[in-house]
Amino acid sequence: MDHAVDAQRTDLMTITRYVLNEQNRNPESRGDFTILLSHIVFGCKFVASAVNKAGLAKLIGLAGETNVQGEEQKKLDVLSNEVFIKALVSSGRTCVLVSEEDEEATFVDPKLRGKYCVCFDPLDGSSNIDCGVSIGTIFGIYLIKDKDNVTLDDVLQPGKKMLAAGYCMYGSSCTLVLSTGSGVNGFTLDPSLGEFILTHPDIKIPKKGKIYSVNEGNAKNWDGPTAKFVEKCKYPQDGSPPKSLRYIGSMVADVHRTLLYGGVFLYPADKKSPNGKLRVLYEVFPMSFLMEQAGGQSFTGKERALDLVPTKIHERSPVFLGSYDDVEEIKTLYAEQAKSSSV
Repeated sequence: MDHAVDAQRTDLMTITRYVLNEQNRNPESRGDFTILLSHIVFGCKFVASAVNKAGLAKLIGLAGETNVQGEEQKKLDVLSNEVFIKALVSSGRTCVLVSEEDEEATFVDPKLRGKYCVCFDPLDGSSNIDCGVSIGTIFGIYLIKDKDNVTLDDVLQPGKKMLAAGYCMYGSSCTLVLSTGSGVNGFTLDPSLGEFILTHPDIKIPKKGKIYSVNEGNAKNWDGPTAKFVEKCKYPQDGSPPKSLRYIGSMVADVHRTLLYGGVFLYPADKKSPNGKLRVLYEVFPMSFLMEQAGGQSFTGKERALDLVPTKIHERSPVFLGSYDDVEEIKTLYAEQAKSSSV
């Protein structure tokens, strides 16, 4: 037995300790951001527990239309939304919330308001629950100038103004990946402790990857640059080996693999969805923020993803994100198309 290693394991860097350490580096900090993050972490733990029970609850008949008390059972995505709304409002640090589940933004009661806006998808990929595919929560945090006079315009900011972003993936393990603007760190939930432990410090995406991730079922509707890039992935002309296709269909899982192993994740615009399918505020922006913080890039087909200025809270956009060199190649193909069409 290696007692030295065992001794080191007792000094665990929990997410709470990590965030407090970050707070101590900013003498002007009052702890508001730390409190907000702790409520987000609580929401993630709650959803992780609910996801783990979902299949079993259905199996033993507790997830029908009503339970034994005659109360209506809620779908997991609706339940997750309520958990996060209540956790964020009760933190006393938010003034406006944008959720994928709600048509309108939620403006917090003035008595409970703080200075942050949180945009989130409470359970991304929830249609995959029944087949056991990893799903997750995605969130992005903004600072609001005037909490007492907050409007929708304060929410519709470009992604580059984001203060922090992250996602929590519920899979074979529960992993929370977070960036507060100075790198990316991954934390894994230890169920026996009920704590997220730092397991992936300072994540850096490889400069070039060997994997591409896209729904090839949409290939007949792609534009020229997307089709050319995927063709180059399959049949490289420079003698390099072809890239491997890996597509899960759950954004959190696909982006998590891309972040750790490198490569590129594509969800382009096509003839069916000319504006793309992924939502800007709570999917494209948070994931693009994390990619850039890890040394990668994110591109919409026209511009840097974080430069986008949304006009609606549920606006959609195409996105190409991942390893720096791979996204650079996609940008070159779009630039060539723009040049040839302007001639």
